[in-house]
Amino acid sequence: MRWRASSAPSISAPPIATGCCTPAASPPQTCCGAKTPVSRMRPTRCCCPAAPTGEDAVADILHYCSDHGIAVVPFGGGTSVVGGLDPVRNDFRAVISLDMRRFDRLHRIDEVSGEAELEAGVTGPEAERLLGEHGFSLGHFPQSFEFATIGGFAATRSSGQDSAGYGRFNDMILGLRMITPVGVLDLGRVPASAAGPDLRQLAIGSEGVFGVITRVRLRVHRIPESTRYEAWSFPDFATGVAALRTITQTGTGPTVVRLSDEAETGVNLATTEAIGETQITGGCLGITVFEGTQEHTESRHAETRALLAARGGTSLGEGPARAWERGRFAAPYLRDSLLAAGALCETLETATVWSNTPVLKAAVTEALTTSLAASGTPALVMCHVSHVYPTGASLYFTVVAGQRGDPIEQWLAAKKAASDAIMATGGTITHHHAVGSDHRPWMRAEVGDLGVTLLRTIKATLDPAGILNPGKLIP
Repeated sequence: MRWRASSAPSISAPPIATGCCTPAASPPQTCCGAKTPVSRMRPTRCCCPAAPTGEDAVADILHYCSDHGIAVVPFGGGTSVVGGLDPVRNDFRAVISLDMRRFDRLHRIDEVSGEAELEAGVTGPEAERLLGEHGFSLGHFPQSFEFATIGGFAATRSSGQDSAGYGRFNDMILGLRMITPVGVLDLGRVPASAAGPDLRQLAIGSEGVFGVITRVRLRVHRIPESTRYEAWSFPDFATGVAALRTITQTGTGPTVVRLSDEAETGVNLATTEAIGETQITGGCLGITVFEGTQEHTESRHAETRALLAARGGTSLGEGPARAWERGRFAAPYLRDSLLAAGALCETLETATVWSNTPVLKAAVTEALTTSLAASGTPALVMCHVSHVYPTGASLYFTVVAGQRGDPIEQWLAAKKAASDAIMATGGTITHHHAVGSDHRPWMRAEVGDLGVTLLRTIKATLDPAGILNPGKLIP
């Protein structure tokens, strides 16, 4: 299952520019690339772009800004949905957006070892193109794939739709370079090491608060020679989850595994694509995709097929799975249309262990429906599993409701209720969207008082002036 450039929408990225800070009184805008349906959720104070072309320029900018009290927000593809790019000024003289998109090269590839070093500004499609010229693929396809960058994937612990086969992005990282205001961290030169704690983890998931990632060394794989698709129907979500747990713990190895609950399946069945043309009338839709050599693909597919059938699954053939692949990057564009039509449409995600999955799903669904009902509108809450592990899985919720009163306050109340339910019911505040500013209030509950102290100590060591992406990640 490969990226096909022909499926990308015809949208150009904004031009790279340099210039001066906009006035503090400028109107709200999507400055620093913050993507949000209502711009006043992300008010700007001051934001101007700087577009360095090399590591020395990044270091010079960080030194200058440290000396002059100017905040720096690293920018890649601008796809954060959790306020990760909000230009928080506070007491700083100004805020600049450090545009990393000129770091756009494949630095090197080791075809024998199966590793490649990509610069931080390379986008998902460009990474696949650059690697594809050598017969390789990264295999990382999150919903932000079209615009997000290698540096952003690393800084947010991104997880793609092929994670069952290739792992999360952090699983692919072998090494990286990060420029900080006090020096350069160059980490990870060999496949494994026992030389103390793994300091790469300081950069992975750091969301630009410790330094600016400039290069990432990654595990890559040969472009698969064979792909098999198969969709499945399960009588209910619990049966489907149990089936996914079985194949994950058995290790049969689908590259993609996905399960929609009854509500999300109902929406899928209403489409005119092949998903909607299936003969099922309810239940839950499952998707499996297998990639690799012909022999390996066929053997994994056969073993998984037998396990799913034995655990209540009914095969729907490959049509619905192929339809899902064709539309897998379309949801954000549909969301914009719904918002324009007066509908509230938002998402949130979490993860938990298998035994706690039904409890967490019920708690979050109840929190969302109750909160939105209190604002005067019923809500459709949908859920799917798309990232699985031997011990647990992610839960991804999509919420659709009518806008009532102030839609921002309406959603913030619902999101708080859901986040409180997540933390009270054994989930994580984020599985792959990252923390940003939106999830920051729950970080202390996530990592504890000592964990917050450790994060603050690292921040003070690497960024003494506190200029890097203020107001994110660390409470």
